[in-house]
Amino acid sequence: MSSFSRRKLITAGLATTAGAAGLAVAGRLGARYGLVPPDCRGFYGPGEALTYAAQRIIAPHALAREFPRSMISKMPFANVVRGLDDAFHRTETAGFADWRLAVDGMVAHPLSLSLADLRSMPKRSQITEVACEEGWSYIAEWIGTPLSDVLREAGVLPQARYIVYQSFERPWWDSLDMNDALHPQTLLAWGMNDGDLPVGFGGPLRMRVPRQLGYKSVKYIVRLTATESMKGFGAGLGSAAPEAGYAWYAGI
Repeated sequence: MSSFSRRKLITAGLATTAGAAGLAVAGRLGARYGLVPPDCRGFYGPGEALTYAAQRIIAPHALAREFPRSMISKMPFANVVRGLDDAFHRTETAGFADWRLAVDGMVAHPLSLSLADLRSMPKRSQITEVACEEGWSYIAEWIGTPLSDVLREAGVLPQARYIVYQSFERPWWDSLDMNDALHPQTLLAWGMNDGDLPVGFGGPLRMRVPRQLGYKSVKYIVRLTATESMKGFGAGLGSAAPEAGYAWYAGI
């Protein structure tokens, strides 16, 4: 199902249940309590605000399902990778020894972390499903550093509302609210299925957000920026996804 038809179906269902007036009220309530997604605008805005606010109010700390090792997919699917230039391949040839993750913005201590730095921090592993908006999925073990630990090391300021993450693969970038950024299952993944994270799956470093659709788990992460507002980042919609017709919040 296309993004347009999927969003149209969701919005139509919400409108049938709550009525257009109900959606408008939901949008106003969301605004009052700061539960409005950055891409809340246009015809679909109230429906997206209602979906986002409902999850944050009803189940803000819910966990994505974790699976037994016996259910790991034997042939996981890797998207076609575009935008990796000669500079990336030179870094890859060198074993990513010079790969750095910058952490900046509204933080007390800006950081520049190597893969070795990340691996020296407390690690977590999880066996979770990547669910794509196009209909395919797979289950894999993801090993990495909890994003919350990196943010704690950097000293994220209390005014920060979002964490923006930038990819080496242009033009991909995305962001999370602090609820998802600090969630224990949100990882900066550098391992997969007991080995290093393969390049085809985002190696050397990928954001892993199992509570949202796969496109939120952006590959080739090189920068984290804590910010109070999405202004100044792309079109101000929270990520590259809404600019391509998808929703910023993709909770599952």
